[in-house]
Amino acid sequence: MWGGRFAEPPDDTTWAISASTADRRLLPEDIAGSIAHVNMLGATGIISDQEAEALRQGLAALADEASDGSFEFTEDDEDVHSAVERRLTELVGPVAGKLHTGRSRNDQVALDLRLYLRRVGEQRITQLGELAAALANQAEAAGETVVSAYTHLQPSQAVPLGHYLLGHAWPLLRDIERFESAIKRISVSPLGAGAGGGTSLPIDPDAVVVDLGMTGIFDNSLDAVAARDFVAEYAFCCAQAMANVSRLAEELVLWGTEEFGWATYSDRHTTGSSALPHKKNLDVAELARGKAAATSGVVGSLLALQKGLPLAYNRDLQEDKELVFAADDALALSLPALTAMVGGAEFHPPPASPWVAALDLAEALVGRGVPFREAHEAVGELVGKLQATERELSAIDANELAAAHEQFVPADLELLDPTTSVTQRRSPGGGSFESVAAQLQAMKLRLAGSK
Repeated sequence: MWGGRFAEPPDDTTWAISASTADRRLLPEDIAGSIAHVNMLGATGIISDQEAEALRQGLAALADEASDGSFEFTEDDEDVHSAVERRLTELVGPVAGKLHTGRSRNDQVALDLRLYLRRVGEQRITQLGELAAALANQAEAAGETVVSAYTHLQPSQAVPLGHYLLGHAWPLLRDIERFESAIKRISVSPLGAGAGGGTSLPIDPDAVVVDLGMTGIFDNSLDAVAARDFVAEYAFCCAQAMANVSRLAEELVLWGTEEFGWATYSDRHTTGSSALPHKKNLDVAELARGKAAATSGVVGSLLALQKGLPLAYNRDLQEDKELVFAADDALALSLPALTAMVGGAEFHPPPASPWVAALDLAEALVGRGVPFREAHEAVGELVGKLQATERELSAIDANELAAAHEQFVPADLELLDPTTSVTQRRSPGGGSFESVAAQLQAMKLRLAGSK
């Protein structure tokens, strides 16, 4: 594609570092972008109707090959763009040389990558919604099961199990919103920027935008071919989603231990040990957790890739594809695996810790006008005495409660039941059964809107 200027072909070492196979997954997008480009070239008269039709037919045949997997790359293909033009030449002859009219590989690869990220981004939105829905279904099925919530991995307050599960679902909805927002910025066409300065040919970039269903065109041709902020933003969306997925995965691992005993997972979603016959390992969750680590590193690599580059295009940017593909692939694998694992889980948590009612006792005093710090100290001293004698908070009687503070009344003993603790909640979005019902309704509406 660039040999005219050179008297010698590149040697093996130059070719080895220059040729790219990572971009081969952009084949459908490269063909779609080329078809839109040909349509525009024909409509503007830059090429004849006959030439445009010949190119369209050839590209349609390539699209079929890409779809059925019969398209063959060769060792001489420097990248996906040269492969498409080479194969098109085989099909339609010399007229294939007009495909590149009015564009450069600089704006071509930027368009391909934007089209690809828009397509897979929509798929991730669907997958995120499916995992959130699996959590919501389990939350609804949990009914009035009450568990201990945790801070610092120590029992804190009593909450419905559904509230706990929805605590992992809401971040996924924010991930959906991030992808939706990013896709709007990604769906901007760079075609027409050429190598960086535009073209003297009377092209119509808006026609390509309409043809490809994009949101608009670039404002500055140098920026159009140099910008990779949209790639870094997409990678961040993947990394943040993987971080949220990893937190869920960590909980699933904990819940599946004998020590927690909250959940049992289907044999279909677990693995065994090569040495220990009794083991049932949660490899799915562990692998998702591990992939989150690698994905977070992609964001830093993409920022470093951009930071020292002068305008406009530099070949360094060839490296962006392997990075963002790795981040997207990790998320694409993890989401359905965890969705299946969550959907097939059986939740049977033990009763909430008796200590989770401590705050309820303190708030009972606050409701009678006692300063919170005084109430906190009184309940804290009671807890300390009980733990010193290896007794639970639920074991105290009315006399011990009255001795802890003069404002306590015998009816406060009812607050020691974790379920009563949950029913006492009034704050919006808090851990009450009413809150869980409202959250489920809101989540179903939101998920329906993202489909």
